[in-house]
Amino acid sequence: MEITTSFREGGTVLSVNGRIDTTAAPELEQAIIHEIDKGTRKILLDFSSVPYISSGGLRVLLATAKKLKNPGDKFGLCSLSPEVLKIMKLAGFTSIFSIYQNEGEALASW
Repeated sequence: MEITTSFREGGTVLSVNGRIDTTAAPELEQAIIHEIDKGTRKILLDFSSVPYISSGGLRVLLATAKKLKNPGDKFGLCSLSPEVLKIMKLAGFTSIFSIYQNEGEALASW
């Protein structure tokens, strides 16, 4: 898994490339924590290159949502593949997270 960081619209976009499985989930968690520790309160995860997410990855997303729940904080996911979106729906996470079709739609809502 690779993570690319870019800064847009007063927030951070983490573009994830690869499977988010039990082995890769801690790396994603560390990248997110690093941004939060720097004071970033708006984080968008671009999943356009993520074919799969495991329960370990879902746990990271839940932990992030708990950290970014203050007024003015934003946490969202965009560009989910049909398979990842299916997993999110089965887990009941589509009602927990802000999920956008693409990065532009997400940033426009910020």
